[in-house]
Amino acid sequence: MSQKPLQHIRVLEIGGYISAPYSTSILCGLGAEIVKVEKPQTGDDFRRDLDHRSPYFVQYNAGKKSLAVDIKRPEGVALVRALLPKFDVLIENIRPGKLAVLGLGADECREVNPHLIYTSVTGFGNGGPMVDRAAYDTIGQALGGMYSLMGNAGEPQLTGTCIADLITGFVGAAGILAALVARAETGTSARVETSMLEAVSTLTIDALTQMHDEGADPHRQSRHPQAQNISLHTASAGVIAIHLSSSQKFWRSLCTAIERPDLLDDPRFETYRVRVQHYAELVAVVQTEFLTRTADEWEKILTDADVPFAPVLSMSEFAAHPQTQFLELIEPQDDGPALLRSPWRFDGDRPSRGSATPRVGEHTRTLASEVYDETTIDALLRDGVLFTT
Repeated sequence: MSQKPLQHIRVLEIGGYISAPYSTSILCGLGAEIVKVEKPQTGDDFRRDLDHRSPYFVQYNAGKKSLAVDIKRPEGVALVRALLPKFDVLIENIRPGKLAVLGLGADECREVNPHLIYTSVTGFGNGGPMVDRAAYDTIGQALGGMYSLMGNAGEPQLTGTCIADLITGFVGAAGILAALVARAETGTSARVETSMLEAVSTLTIDALTQMHDEGADPHRQSRHPQAQNISLHTASAGVIAIHLSSSQKFWRSLCTAIERPDLLDDPRFETYRVRVQHYAELVAVVQTEFLTRTADEWEKILTDADVPFAPVLSMSEFAAHPQTQFLELIEPQDDGPALLRSPWRFDGDRPSRGSATPRVGEHTRTLASEVYDETTIDALLRDGVLFTT
């Protein structure tokens, strides 16, 4: 595909931190023009007083345009409303009701532009007992069950990275894409709503199913016997993870790989069902064998035996791995963090993100000139309604 799929789509983003900006970052990677509405002077809080040099801001906002406008003032709201007919999508992750009070709620915006896909990303939805609560990644992971799943029974544990915010961003982008397809087919735009709690449920669906299947709340260790997965230390520093699932083929392959054909007739391990019951004993046996060879040796042996496995990598190792490089997942930058590229290829090509990260208000004058004359823009700049670098 010589052109990016969303190259004719314009998106207005009113939000900050991760959930909405990550949604638009995905759309930006697919070719959409993203205009980020920011506070004058300081911009998105993720800039962290570093402007366009904040690594976190760069990762989620490279390639966008910055419109610095004070939407707490009527003149700022008027400018945004004047721009709305020129956009296909508006996405916001402000607390429920806040934008409506300012005159930028879904009804007000779609009255100005009936074809606008208005997308709201919240913590917990637009109602219910938690509607007014602040929502950050930790809150989403805790409430959505991630921390209980990542800890041992009765010992919930923090995860090592942001999960709830990121899946919320991805779910938001998916909703927008679906609404764009529907609009193209029917001519009717939709209001899209999702929340962190709803988004996290897409990651815990298997655990929810396991809860019903086993009649107990799952935790970090409860799925291991079921999935027959094991993390194994080797004679070197490397660690190998294997996943046998319920396949007898892969169990036979593992026994061949570790040169233990006797295990095939061991009553503790003969079938998947009994292997689940004797999982701890299975782990002990396999771990003993894995300590006899290095990780590099095991990688070749397991590959030849067709055992599902992977080395357990750190993030730096993942970034440098030959498979990551083959997929061209990471886009190096001359100055700043490497950018994660879109997780799709089209006709074999992965869209590049390669555009610069905007300074606060870098595109304010250009964008405002789409609807206002220079005299009006100059006055708004002098009054502090608009800001440009």
